[in-house]
This record gives sequence, structure tokens and C-alpha cells, in this order.
Amino acid sequence: MTFDSLPPAAAWRHVEARDGFESAFFAPRPSGVRISGHTCAVEHDDVWDVGYIIDIDERWRTLTAVAHGRSAAGISETVIESAGDGRWQVDGRPAPLLDGCLDVDLESSTCTNTLPTHRLSLKIGEAAEAPAVYVRAAGLAVERLDQSYRRIEDRNGPRYNYAAPRFNVDVVLAFDRAGLLTDYPGLALRAH
Repeated sequence: MTFDSLPPAAAWRHVEARDGFESAFFAPRPSGVRISGHTCAVEHDDVWDVGYIIDIDERWRTLTAVAHGRSAAGISETVIESAGDGRWQVDGRPAPLLDGCLDVDLESSTCTNTLPTHRLSLKIGEAAEAPAVYVRAAGLAVERLDQSYRRIEDRNGPRYNYAAPRFNVDVVLAFDRAGLLTDYPGLALRAH
């Protein structure tokens, strides 16, 4: 699948699972894209905000992700790096538990669902496993998240059946022609 060019910016409103907002900005780099954004929310009486910068290569593999977070528990930062080969360092230390992951998925961000859909470029009916480096919103703890995407029929843009068994998530995600999420049921809706 070929996506349209990314817009300069996009925004999402968090719904149902939490109340909040996310904005993201897209800047082309000589060999990829830089995504910088900020998200804040109230979730289960916890308030948190996360700022992030993610650099991806021309094949949509994550190279670096820097996240800055704040919650009632304090301020945190995490730096995640890869050569795009599925091996990672977290805060400068090797993280073999993350071997095989090619994407970063920020719990706080709807935008990061863009990474595997672009990288995988699935045709209708195709499916793929897409394990990700998962960064928690509060405290920025880094974990492995096994997940999968299956491309289903388009309706005003690509749609994917997304599953993350660890969280009992199995939903249909809707994207626009640029490959940005427009509807994540129970979590977020595109606002701009």
C-alpha cells in the first residue's frame, strides 16, 4: 500500500479509556521522518503528560525515541535507540527482551500506531505480527508488547484489525490516506 504524504501536523482527542489530547508534528529528514508530539490525559484519577521525539528511517523502522514524562509520581525521561535491526538500547543499556521489535508504541500516543502500518504496507487480506517496544505513560517503563495487524477492506481509508492479546484488545482501527489513525475505538478520535 502506498500512503499519501503526511500532513505537517495532526491531533487526537482521547475518549472513553481516558480524557485528554495529543498533538503531533511531522518533519521530513534526509532519510526518514521525525515525529514530535505531546500528549496529556487524566486516566483512573491519574494525571500524566508525555512529550516525545521519534526518528524513523525511510523504511519506517524506529531508530530513536526520546520521551519525557510527568505525573504525580515525578518527572521521568527514557531514551530508546536501535540501528533499525530489531536490537535495542534503553537509556544506553542493551535490552535483549526487545529483540525483534521494529516499532516503538507509546501507551500515551495514538500517533505511534502509524509506524507499523507504514512499515508493513499490508495489502487487503494480509496480516503480520508487529511486536513493539512499549513505553508506559506514567513513569515511562519500557516493555515488550506483542501485537498484530490484519488489513481489512477500506472505508474512506485503510482499516486494520488490531490485536494486543496481553491487554485483551481486538479492535478495528481506521486510518486516513496518509496512514494516520482516525478512529481507535474506546481510546481516541482524530481531531485534526
